[in-house]
Amino acid sequence: MLIPIDFKALISHIGEAVIISDRDENILFWNASAERIFGYTPNEALGKTLSIITPERFRERHSKGYFHTMETGKTKYGNTLLRVPAIHKDGRSVSIAFSVTMIFDGQNQPIAIAAIIRDETERFQEERKLKEKLATLEKSIQA
Repeated sequence: MLIPIDFKALISHIGEAVIISDRDENILFWNASAERIFGYTPNEALGKTLSIITPERFRERHSKGYFHTMETGKTKYGNTLLRVPAIHKDGRSVSIAFSVTMIFDGQNQPIAIAAIIRDETERFQEERKLKEKLATLEKSIQA
C-alpha cells in the first residue's frame, strides 16, 4: 500500500535544517530546524543570501564554489558530508555538516540548491576536548 506523503510538511518538520536557495544564493525555503540551528525566523531569512550563515572569512570562497556549481550543474557534495563552521544570528559560531542536491528546471538547467544541514557543534566540541586530552597524555608519556 502506498502512503501519501506531503513532502513540504515532511521537510518543514524534519530534524535537519533544510535550506533551498536560488541561482543567486537567495534563500527560498527555510524550515523550523534551520531556525533552531541558525536563529533566524523564516521571515528574517527568506530573500537574504546565504552570507547570513557563512562566516565572513569563507564568504568569497563559498560564493565562488556556489556559482561554479550553478554554472556547471554539478556538485561534489551530493553524496559527501561537508563539515564547516557557520554563524548563528547572535554571532556565535556553530559547526555544521551538510550535503546538497541540485534542483533543475524542465530544460535540465540548475535553478536552485537544497542543503540538508545538521548541527554538529556539540560533537565537534567533544572531539576537540578529546584531542586536547590525548595531546596532554602524549606529552606526559614523552616526558
